[in-house]
Amino acid sequence: MEQANSMELPVIDLAPYLEGKGLDSEIKSVCLEVSRTLVNSGALLVKDPRCTAEDNDRFIDMMEKYFQQPQEFKRLQERPHLHYQVGVTPEGVEVPRSLVDEEMKEKLKAMPKEYQPSSPSGPDPKWRYMWRVGPRPKITRFKELNSEPVIPEGFPEWKCTMDSWGYKIVSTIESVAEMAAIGFGLSKDAFTSLMQQGPHLLAPTGSDLRRYGKEGTVFAGYHYDLNFLTIHGRSRFPGLSIWLRNGLKMEVKVPVGCLLIQAGKQIEWLTAGECMAGMHEVVVTNRTTDAIKRALEQKCSLWRVSSTLFAHIASDAVLKPLGHFSDSPLASKYPPICAGEYVEQELADINLKVNSSKSLCKGAKYDCIINSLFLLCSTLR
Repeated sequence: MEQANSMELPVIDLAPYLEGKGLDSEIKSVCLEVSRTLVNSGALLVKDPRCTAEDNDRFIDMMEKYFQQPQEFKRLQERPHLHYQVGVTPEGVEVPRSLVDEEMKEKLKAMPKEYQPSSPSGPDPKWRYMWRVGPRPKITRFKELNSEPVIPEGFPEWKCTMDSWGYKIVSTIESVAEMAAIGFGLSKDAFTSLMQQGPHLLAPTGSDLRRYGKEGTVFAGYHYDLNFLTIHGRSRFPGLSIWLRNGLKMEVKVPVGCLLIQAGKQIEWLTAGECMAGMHEVVVTNRTTDAIKRALEQKCSLWRVSSTLFAHIASDAVLKPLGHFSDSPLASKYPPICAGEYVEQELADINLKVNSSKSLCKGAKYDCIINSLFLLCSTLR
């Protein structure tokens, strides 16, 4: 198996920005680094004093306990009629775009072999739980994207733990969004003003490494995220690789106490392609199998949990190149469109490709295959 590039992403400490300490020029320099790193890498590591390693561990502990429950228990939280946008999504439902998109397949074949993504053999073998974070609009054209959450029985700490972690990392996203806006030469609230009452979803995944721990197993096939920015805490089992803008593949290492942020399609739209949605995959590597061996020795859970949240532009807000990006020669590729409508168009496009793939979808219905607005949004890590 080819190894990804071993270079590391820079870690941005948010404390000086949050505290308002330092000269304006120093803060502006850090903001420029945020925007520059997102442009070049599609991803960014941050350290936020409001989000501790203990917070991440508390969340992962609870999700490990949930995912190791019997399938018949977990399926009680399944909501296929809502396209899995809330509650649990079983393994074998999320389909990576690279598996059904012929145009993407051709592009991947043209990549240098050492940087090509792993080839999934079918739908992703992971579970996911969708939990909404933050207020939703009372009046919206996209009610299905703003459904009520599902709480499993026997987890009295569920709502408090989910909300606590979710609100904390949404705050991190908002701070990074402000810093990126400043770095891009936009107003500080250029992005965050569009995020208000967005359909943000805390969406941890659970992968059973007892069943799927063989090196080379693809948990999340090569894809980009549909949302604005995606954020994850550190997973106890590595496996995430990203593709830099120059085409190089890089295995991501998230330091203890840090958070990973990835650019999604909506920030690409708002910057007219200056900041492209980052491509990534999650695969069992030799580092993953080493972590499995350590977990076995220490009698720890072998469920690989991601502490992932998808932050979104509000469904009724308009996606279009902002400020000076509207003058970009590429701006015409990003015409104005409601964020919710854009999501629906992406899903319709994927649905056509899934249904045309006979090997995957012999008569499968839309709501059995499509994982709501986050079909393409897989996870860390």
